[in-house]
Amino acid sequence: MDCNQCTSNCYQPSFLQQLFGRSPRPPFERLDAEKRIALVGTPNVGKSVLFNALTQSYVTVSNYPGTTVEVSKGEMKVNDWSLTIIDTPGMYSLVPITEEEQVTRELLLTTNLDLVLHVMDAKNLGRMLPMTLQLIEAGFPLLLVINMMDEAERFGLQIHPHVLEERLGIPVVLTTASRHQGIHELTQKVAHYVTALHVSSPY
Repeated sequence: MDCNQCTSNCYQPSFLQQLFGRSPRPPFERLDAEKRIALVGTPNVGKSVLFNALTQSYVTVSNYPGTTVEVSKGEMKVNDWSLTIIDTPGMYSLVPITEEEQVTRELLLTTNLDLVLHVMDAKNLGRMLPMTLQLIEAGFPLLLVINMMDEAERFGLQIHPHVLEERLGIPVVLTTASRHQGIHELTQKVAHYVTALHVSSPY
């Protein structure tokens, strides 16, 4: 019997979940002791600046196996927790074109991640939100970081994080990483998310 003939009320994975071989984590899955967080985003959104603000030290840079693409890893201290932060190469979509995008996709699919931080430029939400939707659809535990808020404000742009949280169903934090603005709030939300006993988000 195929799915079209079945009358049961089972969960049907989305197209992206089938494509990437992922499904959302069950709501009461316990987390591993080691916490891993990946930063993803297009080039020039301040991702590396945010990475430095979160890690501050204990950073290692190495080539991804079989490539010349560099990947940075650092350690973030939150309360009594030590979190591994991975700064991935820039990507525009989960369907890779460049070697850098392929590396990021492989990292996302092969690493047991507790959280993905999608970093975007506050001035270009319209161009960057489609990848947010891809990451949500693929089942990654996601937190949206809207960076470069100082530049958006110079253009007179206003962003309402609570509206985005309601519509996307994920946490949203506004930052200006170059000025260390919003980093404390981001750190607290990351800590709340990855150290909780349950994976399901309150959003």
